[in-house]
Amino acid sequence: KLLKYFNIPDLIILAIALLVLKTGFLDAQKNVFQALGQWQYMLFIVASVLVAAGGFFINNVFGIGKDTNTEISESKGYNIYIGLNVVGIGIAYYLANSVGKPLVLTFIFMIAAATMYFYANGLKQMLVVSNILVALLIALPVIAVGMFQLYPMLAIATQETKPFLYLLFRLLLDYAIFTFAIGLLLTFINDLARSDADYNSDISTLPIFIGKGRSIKILLLLSVVPLAFALYYANSHLLDLPYALGYILVFIVGVLIIFMLKLFHAKSTRDFRQLEWILKALLVFTAFAIMVITYNIRYAQ
Repeated sequence: KLLKYFNIPDLIILAIALLVLKTGFLDAQKNVFQALGQWQYMLFIVASVLVAAGGFFINNVFGIGKDTNTEISESKGYNIYIGLNVVGIGIAYYLANSVGKPLVLTFIFMIAAATMYFYANGLKQMLVVSNILVALLIALPVIAVGMFQLYPMLAIATQETKPFLYLLFRLLLDYAIFTFAIGLLLTFINDLARSDADYNSDISTLPIFIGKGRSIKILLLLSVVPLAFALYYANSHLLDLPYALGYILVFIVGVLIIFMLKLFHAKSTRDFRQLEWILKALLVFTAFAIMVITYNIRYAQ
């Protein structure tokens, strides 16, 4: 009964993305020392999943607009939420302390947990702002990987290795920006799918404020941003990497075009739920894209 409140598919996507960033990107770099070892990084994934699970749980059980007649009592629900976050943030503190950055790195997990709590209990009422906050939370784990794995190494890096560390940071930032763009689309599609329930709960979202038709037109325009970003990136960096170029064109650009075509004709809740799954699949494809690019560069060399 509890599992349905944790958005298990989303947690799996998060774990896969974090694992791919480690094994398919950072581990593939030559002569790059990472702050966390293999088993410590597994703990980092566990901590990330626990904090995310706590956020999903509090929103699905006690969030504004949710059915208050659940089989979970308020005391039990908050005990579960607090337990997940205490363990998750506790693991994060242990890892942050082990690399000598206990306050800065633990704060990343604390701000994520606090944002998800306040989102469930009021921030989701804020038109568009709530969408941006959720999209930032979707992209935050990518930044956290760089902060935990690379940031502590800057203090001991040589003048020769620092530029490469900054380059890896920039690549992770590019990945986070693209993830944010997809995440923002995902939040608006979720609003379209939940528009009837949100209207009955007096929650103001973009589809309720301006209507579904206008919202779809705005989302079509927003979809052009990640599409243009992917095409620009492919043209600027991947023309000499045939496997990576083919992957980006098929699994990123192609999926975005399919999404836009389906969005143009979407009308029912079922249509919007299908669009949600397309975007979630796109997040998975995006995670593997950085691995494909990395290994294609090594193969080309």
